[in-house]
Amino acid sequence: MNTMKYNAGARTLHWIIALLIIGNLASGLLHFAIPVHKAIGLTVLVLSLARLGWRMAWKAPPYPASMSRAEVGLAHAVHGVLYLFMIAMPLSGWIIASAGKYPLSWFGVFQWPKLSVVKGSAIYGAGHEFHEIGGWVLLVLVLGHIAAALRHHFMLKDGVLRRML
Repeated sequence: MNTMKYNAGARTLHWIIALLIIGNLASGLLHFAIPVHKAIGLTVLVLSLARLGWRMAWKAPPYPASMSRAEVGLAHAVHGVLYLFMIAMPLSGWIIASAGKYPLSWFGVFQWPKLSVVKGSAIYGAGHEFHEIGGWVLLVLVLGHIAAALRHHFMLKDGVLRRML
């Protein structure tokens, strides 16, 4: 059984980002607390970029030898898509918010700069479409990620989840 862990920084960023994304999926899909939703999205963007940098600088612990090459490949692919969505979802939200009439505020502490986006433009439309569909895709990715982690922990008992605890 593999007992090597991700380092403390990677684990901390993972769990903070995970909680923020889960909360933002709920607020976005239910359309409540939109100013907070936007601020959390900006936070996820910054923390996800930090997490990506951290991931490039520090090697992840190896997967258990019991995992096949296909399983490891699938895990890498899913993680890659998760990183893509952790960055693309907040960026698309930033595009949408930039076309709005209200300032983009980070929890009332400071104003986040707006992008030069006009409502009704092609970039606005693409950002809006991606954000709408992407929320559902991200929800499926997150639920699949959680299900896989729980499968490894409770059924396979191979230490994969313990690497991130």
